[in-house]
Amino acid sequence: MTNVQTEMLIIGGSDAGISAALRARELNGTIKITMILADEFPNLSICGIPYAVSKEVTQWQNLAHRTVDDLKAYDIDFYMNTWATAIDAANHTVTAMRGGDQLTFTYDKLMVGTGAVPKELPIAGEGAGIHVLHTMGDFFDIEAQLVQHQPKRAAIVGAGYVGIEMAEALTRRDVSVTLIQRGSEVLSTVEPDLGASVHDALSNNGVTVLTDETITEIQATEAGYQLVGSTTDDAFDFVLVVVGVRPNSELLINAGATVTNQNAVVVDDHMRTNLPDVYAAGDLVQTKHRLLGETYLPLGTTAHKQGRVAGANIVGRESHFAGIIGSQVLRAFDVIVARTGLLPNEATAAGFTAIMTTAVVDDHKGYFPGAEKMTIRVTADKESHKILGAQLVGKYGSEVAKRADVFATAIYNGMTVEAFSDLDLTYSPVVGAPWDAVQAAVQLLEAELLK
Repeated sequence: MTNVQTEMLIIGGSDAGISAALRARELNGTIKITMILADEFPNLSICGIPYAVSKEVTQWQNLAHRTVDDLKAYDIDFYMNTWATAIDAANHTVTAMRGGDQLTFTYDKLMVGTGAVPKELPIAGEGAGIHVLHTMGDFFDIEAQLVQHQPKRAAIVGAGYVGIEMAEALTRRDVSVTLIQRGSEVLSTVEPDLGASVHDALSNNGVTVLTDETITEIQATEAGYQLVGSTTDDAFDFVLVVVGVRPNSELLINAGATVTNQNAVVVDDHMRTNLPDVYAAGDLVQTKHRLLGETYLPLGTTAHKQGRVAGANIVGRESHFAGIIGSQVLRAFDVIVARTGLLPNEATAAGFTAIMTTAVVDDHKGYFPGAEKMTIRVTADKESHKILGAQLVGKYGSEVAKRADVFATAIYNGMTVEAFSDLDLTYSPVVGAPWDAVQAAVQLLEAELLK
């Protein structure tokens, strides 16, 4: 048995864990930092995996935010391929396994960033061609099948962000893709009529999209994999299941941490759990939403922020997690769709008097060649006039994401519809208009409020 003494112990080497380590080191040059991770790929962009599958990122190593050598320069001790098995919060120890060896880590402060794990579907028969996508190991499994077995017909169960990105990636690898969604339209994070733009982009690029279908089981047959609950009788030689994630919180639950009914770990604004000297951040924790209160919304950007807050507090620099508003963006072939804040129905459910308008505007001055239409839907509170949410759909290259970021900044700071027109935004005919597209959309909402 190996015993390791450390001041700051981190379980998990992805966004939250690395951010905590780097912030702690930035603020304290001498604290001993030790990191346990279950694989050997710290600080890789899991969000970039679909683009490694598509080969737009030509080498998977390029997904690294920082190389292992870069990270070691921060004087972090890594225990890779090491699986944490138990936390004893009272005695400030963590038990782990590396190969057949048991290790015991004694810490002053512990930060847990074990993330989330994919939800799965029941499988009848052998499932070597059935995949999830959440780790580099999953990527290597998918890549091996694409290279060695060259599948021709792929089914993707789940038409959220990862499902849509992988539909594009596999299409680029000359695989025929059927994308299956439980809801009435793909991409349920925006309203269905805007999700339809993504649906069209998928269909126009050869993806078969099936909606209102709930897959209950995957059956392995001699002809291939068949999906129970689908209207298609097709058999597939590759299946990807991306139907969401759940908090990977078992370690902390077993240690006595307080969790929600979704098993998300409850933390305060310092990212502290109820356990002494134990912090948690990222996809395993409940997250503060600035408009909704506490929620579970796993996002990479959130994990980075929460990890940074945890790292600062661990070394004694008081820091508070300010909360999120759920800003997200997706590319589907030549279409970009983004959202931030609340959808109209979410605003109503949260107690606001929601008012919404939709504008179709040019992404830059129409007289300059290449102008494309962009749809912008803005939601506000009729009583306070504060902007609550925005949904945007436009062509790749139309700065949809950055325009969504303008709305995100406004919502974060409680800006009203009227104040939005006062924003001093950049202008050139080749990229915008004197009233940018976002301001034109909000001015339409302002006119509605005046009625």
